[in-house]
Amino acid sequence: MNFPQELKYTKDHEWIKIDGDVATVGITEFAQSELGDIVYVEVETVGESIEAGEVFGTVEAVKTVSDLFMPVSGEILEFNDELESSPELVNESPYESGWMIKIKIDGDLPEDLLNAEEYTELVGHN
Repeated sequence: MNFPQELKYTKDHEWIKIDGDVATVGITEFAQSELGDIVYVEVETVGESIEAGEVFGTVEAVKTVSDLFMPVSGEILEFNDELESSPELVNESPYESGWMIKIKIDGDLPEDLLNAEEYTELVGHN
């Protein structure tokens, strides 16, 4: 499994790429493999400010629906519109074209974000 070094991770299996005060968020390769074929991504919180740990949307796979949790507090600036017609991008490219939202970070980063090594240990993949 691939967990890029430049990203941070949550225990809920989201990844976050920080670029100044804007961050891109998606779900990890591990999460998409556990969910299976993703058929729908719903994010209706664009323009809203959401606290770290709160739900910002859902991802629907063939067998289950899973909540998406904010890795940091901030305002959701953008949803990846490509996912409306091609939700399978999350399976095919979870760190590139399968990103979900962009957010404007509000405040400090939570201390419980994991680096790639810590996340690898969490999910038990070496």
